[in-house]
Amino acid sequence: MDFITLEDIDTATRAIGEYTSLQPEVGMILGSGLGLVAEVVEGADRIPVEDIPGWPIPTVEGHAGYLVCGNLESHPVLVLQGRAHYYEGHSMSKIGLPIRVMQRMGVEILVVTNAAGAVNPDFAPGELMLIIDHINLLGMAGLTPLRGPNLDTFGPRFPDMSQAYDRELMNLAREVAREGEIPLHEGIYICLGGPSFETPADLRFLKGIGVDAVGMSTVPEVTIARHGGMRVLGVSGISNKANLDGQTITSHEEVLAAGQVIAPMLLALIRGVLRRL
Repeated sequence: MDFITLEDIDTATRAIGEYTSLQPEVGMILGSGLGLVAEVVEGADRIPVEDIPGWPIPTVEGHAGYLVCGNLESHPVLVLQGRAHYYEGHSMSKIGLPIRVMQRMGVEILVVTNAAGAVNPDFAPGELMLIIDHINLLGMAGLTPLRGPNLDTFGPRFPDMSQAYDRELMNLAREVAREGEIPLHEGIYICLGGPSFETPADLRFLKGIGVDAVGMSTVPEVTIARHGGMRVLGVSGISNKANLDGQTITSHEEVLAAGQVIAPMLLALIRGVLRRL
């Protein structure tokens, strides 16, 4: 069975400790094309994730594959510059390993970001969306990183998900956006398996069940985070327009190009939240 164990988690944690003595308070995961945030971390130790035993290695363009440890806005941070996805062939359990390691290192707050396609027709590429909740479609079908023996060290067998995204952190993000005049939508995110983009029929279905933005990540990470008691802030960068009528071709190049527009706004938002913590 491909389930990560406490020994797997501690082995990876010890390996990171050979590169850095940092004791991070905040963890971050950067989505496609959003690696700019990691570039401004001060006093950074950059660890190639392939040097960490058992770590899921990202293979997709726009996911650099580094763990960046340093300080941002006077907070010690652990930034995952690029993530691995289920569609790359990793097990759901392995996708959760980086979060488990963060928990083992004492991280209490997790900031998750992603590039997401608009389902809400009012959203445009280059805009930000505060994730106020998600639909765990993969988890409903059984593809969850919590499958297998429960790791009682971290949390209960049946974790509550009624407040997957922390209300206080959301309020801080709203304040920062308002004061900094950063356009910030709010909405529901859904994670699909990928790697194919959605058909127009898929998108009409998702719109019908209340989805605002769709991607191929984040929800498994948030599930693991909440199981371990972390507070979570989630932000999607809208990378492409809703293709409800089938008239638009979506590509990963478009996603990466949108990231160049989104990343500076995302950085300003994250910096502002950190300053207010």
